[in-house]
Amino acid sequence: MDLRHLRWFQHVADGDTLTEVSDLEGVSQSGLSRALSRLEVEVGTPLLRRSGRTLRLTRAGLDFKRHVDVAVHALDDGFAAVQQLLDPESGTVSLAFQPSLGTWLVPGLVRSFTRAHPGVEVELTSKHDNELDPAVGGRTGVELELTTRPPQDQTVRWTVLVRETLLLAVGPEHPWAGRSEVDLAEAADQVFVASHPMSHLWEATQDLCRRAGFTPRVGLACEDLPTTRAFVAAGLGVAVLPVPDAWVPTHEGLRLLALRNPGAYRDVGIAWSTEQPMLPSARLLLDHAVGEVGTGSRR
Repeated sequence: MDLRHLRWFQHVADGDTLTEVSDLEGVSQSGLSRALSRLEVEVGTPLLRRSGRTLRLTRAGLDFKRHVDVAVHALDDGFAAVQQLLDPESGTVSLAFQPSLGTWLVPGLVRSFTRAHPGVEVELTSKHDNELDPAVGGRTGVELELTTRPPQDQTVRWTVLVRETLLLAVGPEHPWAGRSEVDLAEAADQVFVASHPMSHLWEATQDLCRRAGFTPRVGLACEDLPTTRAFVAAGLGVAVLPVPDAWVPTHEGLRLLALRNPGAYRDVGIAWSTEQPMLPSARLLLDHAVGEVGTGSRR
């Protein structure tokens, strides 16, 4: 069925005359009459009956009109939603991120983006640091992801935004607490507090230790960075950690030692799927992230 014919039928059913609908829609009265007749043929029964100079709904027309109203309203909502998405300054973009990035990178990035593009809504989704699969792509509905894990999926692109320096954290009573730097090889006999075994941070820690000539001895494993920091501060082991977030209280007692080892950093990037077209609002956020944060570093 032609959507225009359904709209014309709505107008007539709501009491407008053929002349009024003709003027409103820019169609001849004869063309309007033929369209309504074709609609009745498609439905299989008369929908309108003439009463004087006006047209009235038949019983079938009354029933049909209720469904037409619902269908046309839903279509109008769909058109409006798509138009909002296609308009980069009034759309919605979904952004996933690791919790460890939620205290320093995400707030500033979203704030600066929404200030630059106040009509765009950012939908935020937090994912666990130990989730291996990218949040973008497939049927997730997520368009962009801030992550420290370079994607293995060939359909996911990833560009580095910032490089975080990795440090060795020790407790306030540790013999190294007064030092400013250390070679990781010196920690071969230390007990490590591990971040989640499947997290990218722990993978980076193991890689650094391996290149320093040893396998880290794990005493405790934690689910998140705040717990890892607290355990290290309590003297339960040492840990390789990224530059601390601004909110980390100094009374935790952490001592952070620079690592003299090459490669003591982790990259933070933004990822997106190549299997789904990127909507303009998502492209705006991607370009903003690269321009606002890209090529930066945290030391």
